[in-house]
Amino acid sequence: MLNSNVLRKLDMQDLMVFVAVYEQNSVTGVSEALCVSQSTVSYCLKKLRAGFADELFINTRSGMRPTFKASHMYPHVLKILESINLCHAGAPAFNPALQPATFNICAPEYFEQLILPRLLKNFAFADLPVMINMHKFETDIPAEALRDGSLDLVIGFGPNFHRSHGDLNARTLLEDDLVCVFDACATPVEPRLSLQAFVQRRHVFPTPWTSTTNMVDGWLAQQARKRHIVARANSYSAALKMITGTDLILTLPRRIQRLLADEAAFNHREAPEGLPGFTLDMQWSQRVDQDSANAWLREQVIRACTDPQGA
Repeated sequence: MLNSNVLRKLDMQDLMVFVAVYEQNSVTGVSEALCVSQSTVSYCLKKLRAGFADELFINTRSGMRPTFKASHMYPHVLKILESINLCHAGAPAFNPALQPATFNICAPEYFEQLILPRLLKNFAFADLPVMINMHKFETDIPAEALRDGSLDLVIGFGPNFHRSHGDLNARTLLEDDLVCVFDACATPVEPRLSLQAFVQRRHVFPTPWTSTTNMVDGWLAQQARKRHIVARANSYSAALKMITGTDLILTLPRRIQRLLADEAAFNHREAPEGLPGFTLDMQWSQRVDQDSANAWLREQVIRACTDPQGA
């Protein structure tokens, strides 16, 4: 807020005239430097004198001599003009090539297996000094860590697997579905498992995050059915080892099955009709939506997710 209503009548040109007169001690020189008429300079000085209730500059034989108040004002007016220029320029754009950068991402193994290698490959190819710290996805979206800046991004599954937060922005990165994976010697003949055949098999369950619920068992509960889980694995690779040489079944995202399930050792069949697919979603705080570093990171993640190799 301004201390005086008279100050509201001042504009940027008035402040520029003040600085120019102070530095050049000449109305004629100011007129030429600012490409305005001498009458405009005189009018701006009149407004300045009225606004600050001081003569500001006294005309002498050696030029325009600033008053004590003008000398006191000068550094403050300079800062005002510098601040206006900074507002116009905006924050400097993030350039990872100029200095090392570290980002913190919370995501399930799905992201680490499928997207993170491509992301790091892109950084390495561009010779960027960028480091990614991965944080394990727990029960729910770590919203507070996004708010306080401890995390830059959270990657999770959707839709509607986790509680939504109104102050977080979100974007879907990709879609995927589930397939049933078997040891090559214990693969059913039919191309798609029936619901009955699916629940009759013994299952290994790779836990994508720390939770008592998951997309498969949630869907089965809606069908009033339940599967028999004999083991819970901490990773997709461990789960694949567990079904090797057995008749156990492993339900995997199709993209993970293509990436990790060696066709010489494993086969897959389509999941029961109606088993829903899922999305991989990215969330970030609205506070950093316009932050150039965070925006750059989001662009890189999107690029890695749309890489043709991941189709």
